Amino acid sequence: MKTNLRTTLILMLALCMSVLAEAQPKQTASVEGITEYMLDNGLKVLLFPDNSSQTITVNITYKVGSRHEGYGEKGMAHLLEHLVFKGTPNHPDIPKELTARGARPNGTTWYDRTNYFETFNATDDNLEWALDLEADRMVNSYIAKKDLDSEFSVVRNEFESGENDPTGVLMEKVISSAFLWHNYGQSTIGNKSDIERVPIENLKAFYKKYYRPDNAVLMVTGKFETDKTLDLIEKKFGVLKNPATPLNDVPTVEPPQDGEKRVELSRVGDLQLVSALYHTPAGSHVDYAPMALVENILTDQPSGRLYKALVEGEKASSIWSFSPFTKEPGFMYFNVDVPSDKSLADAETTLLNALDGLRQNPITEDELKRAKANMVKQMDQIMRNSSYLGTFTSEFIGAGDWRLMFIHRDRIESATLEQVNDVMSRYFINTNRTVGNFVPTKTPMRIEIPHTEGLEDLVTSYKGKEAMDAGEAFDVSYENIQNRLESGMLSGANIEYGFINKNNRGETVNISFTFRNGSVDDLMNKGSVANYTARMLNKGTKTKTRQEIEDKLSELKSSISFSGSNGRTSAYIGSTKEHLMETIALMTEMLKSPAFDQAELDKLKTQDIANIERNKTEPQYLVQKRLGEINQNFKKGHPMYNMTMEEEVAAINNVTVADMQAYYDEFYGISNNATLVAIGNMDQKAVMAYFEKEFSDFKSDLAYSEIKNPYSGNKPTNEKIKTPDKKNAFTLGFLNFECSQYDKDYAALQVAGSVFGGGFLNSRIATRLRQQDGVSYGAGGGVNVDSDKADKNSVMYIYAIYAPENEVKVQKGFKEEIARFIEGGITQQELDDAVKGWVQAQSVSRAKDNELASTINNNLYFDRDMMFQKNIEEQVKSLTVEDVNRAIKTYFKTVENWSVVNGGDFENYEIKKEDKKVDD
Repeated sequence: MKTNLRTTLILMLALCMSVLAEAQPKQTASVEGITEYMLDNGLKVLLFPDNSSQTITVNITYKVGSRHEGYGEKGMAHLLEHLVFKGTPNHPDIPKELTARGARPNGTTWYDRTNYFETFNATDDNLEWALDLEADRMVNSYIAKKDLDSEFSVVRNEFESGENDPTGVLMEKVISSAFLWHNYGQSTIGNKSDIERVPIENLKAFYKKYYRPDNAVLMVTGKFETDKTLDLIEKKFGVLKNPATPLNDVPTVEPPQDGEKRVELSRVGDLQLVSALYHTPAGSHVDYAPMALVENILTDQPSGRLYKALVEGEKASSIWSFSPFTKEPGFMYFNVDVPSDKSLADAETTLLNALDGLRQNPITEDELKRAKANMVKQMDQIMRNSSYLGTFTSEFIGAGDWRLMFIHRDRIESATLEQVNDVMSRYFINTNRTVGNFVPTKTPMRIEIPHTEGLEDLVTSYKGKEAMDAGEAFDVSYENIQNRLESGMLSGANIEYGFINKNNRGETVNISFTFRNGSVDDLMNKGSVANYTARMLNKGTKTKTRQEIEDKLSELKSSISFSGSNGRTSAYIGSTKEHLMETIALMTEMLKSPAFDQAELDKLKTQDIANIERNKTEPQYLVQKRLGEINQNFKKGHPMYNMTMEEEVAAINNVTVADMQAYYDEFYGISNNATLVAIGNMDQKAVMAYFEKEFSDFKSDLAYSEIKNPYSGNKPTNEKIKTPDKKNAFTLGFLNFECSQYDKDYAALQVAGSVFGGGFLNSRIATRLRQQDGVSYGAGGGVNVDSDKADKNSVMYIYAIYAPENEVKVQKGFKEEIARFIEGGITQQELDDAVKGWVQAQSVSRAKDNELASTINNNLYFDRDMMFQKNIEEQVKSLTVEDVNRAIKTYFKTVENWSVVNGGDFENYEIKKEDKKVDD
């Protein structure tokens, strides 16, 4: 009898295991560590485990974007993206949940796709919550009339904020003129009237049509268990049904352009612009990769042909380009910034002559080699970052299939000189270009833009390369970080160091090296020279040109950057174990023997002055400048003096090569304060020995003493700046208070700041102005507490962007919410959510090597360790509602005590009578 029972149990267990195995999604493809699965309802699932990451990113991509919108529906896909954050029956307050989990979320809409993602601390509970959230809002989002009524003005506000920028408006109009019929000619943000007038029934129908399992791709990247995750996905998504009507994607075929087009834009502003657009193939087409290489050859800095002709030729201040990876034939767009003291006609002539002359000046082997190295380096760095890869893949999913990401890379690597010169000569013709008016011609030239054929065959047989090593599962607890951290002093070089040797995906390593010299007296009247000296370090050495440096970095697949101000200079390295030592050696050469070339300095100065010129009429820039002037605490010449625009331009113009060399001779070198932080795969002994040897003779006689910036109260004010012809307004306010991170109220202020203005769309300020009143696309605030225990110069702030006619509502919202916050404080639920979100956000931060390096660097500087941060977290966890409310009453003041500046075209809008009555 026992034997029969045992046999029965074994058979039942085997049957259960068989059922479970069948319940999991079926594997359908695998390329370089990314594995594809398919559910019975058609949902595709991509899993990309990365043990070295302590976070998980859940990204879901719907194959619907602005390309799918119909008449009267422009902006519908983007508007729907906003409403999908408004809640479901099981997740009624999504922003609150995202904040409570400490997640880093967003949603984006583009031509061919919409995606939603959240990155969070790698726990089973968080993963199950995220999958449940995405499954629920795939089919159960409210899409309610009341949410549309409040959100349409938020989206309109977002639309209007883009209308402030002539660069964006010009690009939108040129793209629109280039396409006769295809929806790629329509901006994803949409048409203002369509946004305002879309019926809720149309929006619901659009949602039901496209938000479905068989039109979506779910991707999970980071630290997770594959089988457990597949079971969860089957549980959450497997039960979802598709609508009865199948989806049919019938593309609009854009006819060949048969003549050059021209567009002219006239608006308020100072910086001149010229641009050009060419029709190009879809991302999946074989011509796209060589065209991308041509783009790099034309615009890369400093080797790009257009960069040399326009920027180095002193016709323009900068140039950039843009060619989206689209499902159907798209475009390549070039933008040139022309300062007002230069000729727009000359810049346009130079641009078009350079483009028209490409046939007579074919691309060379050296140019192709450099472009390949640049692009392969960029793609290689993306492949090593599992968090970003999860969302980056959406572009290729929208264009047809995720495997196009690898196919595009392979095509870049294998492209021949014949290919790039062939596509260049076929697509870069003036009849395929949009820059201006129609020009008749007796011999028209046309290029038929091909659609991709056999896409399924192309991706199905693709195998890819060997996947990168997944790295180690690094414990981000404070204790483990402190235990893994090796710190000390390189006595010969006088550098304090902190190293964490850990196995990252792709064997990556990040290094930051900082030295600090001089006192406030040493730095008086130096103007902008400190900043320019650091920025010139990567522009050439005594033995290498700027181009040779860029080529070497591409060869090493590494990055080096510098920053400098007020006696502090920092170098940053991103590399791999294989190339680390060679990259450090290159950084050393750049740091110890800069060339300080006059031509490169002139380009930097032109670029910076053009940027100031660009912002002369921008509300956000002017508001921030004015706040600095109102609360000026230092005399002119002091290193922390807030310059006016005119003074900033003068300071830039005054910088000379001789000034930089003098500053370098005096301030560059190590005195009594230098730190070196490295995290990732490295030979630690080799790194230490190198810095000990190479920097023992890199000395400065200027001892470092910190520039003091002690607490002083702000000046209460509420001012307006008029910015004519700007469709969006901006308000910023701040209140100074005396506190430091070492004070007992620091923990409570972290929670108070989060509830007041932080989180994801669910703070008091955001809830009032965006969710409730629907007047602002971006609104919030926060609390920044000084890390210096002596200065204690801390600040809280509020901000909002909005249409100028809503100014009264914004001011009223600020005033009432600050008063309510002081009077009523926070609730227990707000405390619980804020603490949970804050703790998890800290864990996510510690999982990012660059953010962890910053924390370690600060700890070295302030003579503390990770237990300082742990102690703060323990204080946050033990907070009571009474603790936080006591801190709020101590530090927060009513809005009349704040410094507030408002910028916008307020004169052109009448304030509604009911608004005036309420405000009065």
